Amino acid sequence: MAGLDLEHELPAANNEENSSHSSHSSQIAGAAGTEEASGLAAELQKLKAERDSLLDRLARAQAEFENARRRASKEQQDFRDYAAADAIKALLPVLDSFDRALQVKSDPGDFRGGVDLIYKQLQDALAKLGVRAIPAKGEPFDPRVHEAIEMVETSDAPDHEVLEELQRGYKIKDRLLRPAMVKVAKNS
Repeated sequence: MAGLDLEHELPAANNEENSSHSSHSSQIAGAAGTEEASGLAAELQKLKAERDSLLDRLARAQAEFENARRRASKEQQDFRDYAAADAIKALLPVLDSFDRALQVKSDPGDFRGGVDLIYKQLQDALAKLGVRAIPAKGEPFDPRVHEAIEMVETSDAPDHEVLEELQRGYKIKDRLLRPAMVKVAKNS
């Protein structure tokens, strides 16, 4: 029985030790829990600061994008408003020549010569801007650059040849400004 008493006492001693150990463990766990809680709070603050920083960067990027979009829009509008300025500057000497021609009192022959010179000056100004006339009379009909106003039955010209140019067509570089209005031959 004595062995039994020892056994009963041992757990009692162990209970005191366990109680002391468990109280110490609770303190350690409490301290660890407090450390963990304060670590989590610190990490939460760090994440909030990072989120705020990213939101601020996003807001700045959106503002910069909006400013760039407005600036590009304004530049495009300015370009549209003033793109014609170079063309108009090239045509102003032609207007000046017309003004001078209309002020001069001369005979019709001289007037015709002056108008021919002004016409040549206008053609040169347009050529500098990249504008060129579309060849029409005597050319094969091309629906990309010619607009057929009338088909004329004739045996004097090959089928689908432009017989007459009613209104000249123009291109600027490779873009069609206006098709040439033409009469086209039709062989029956």
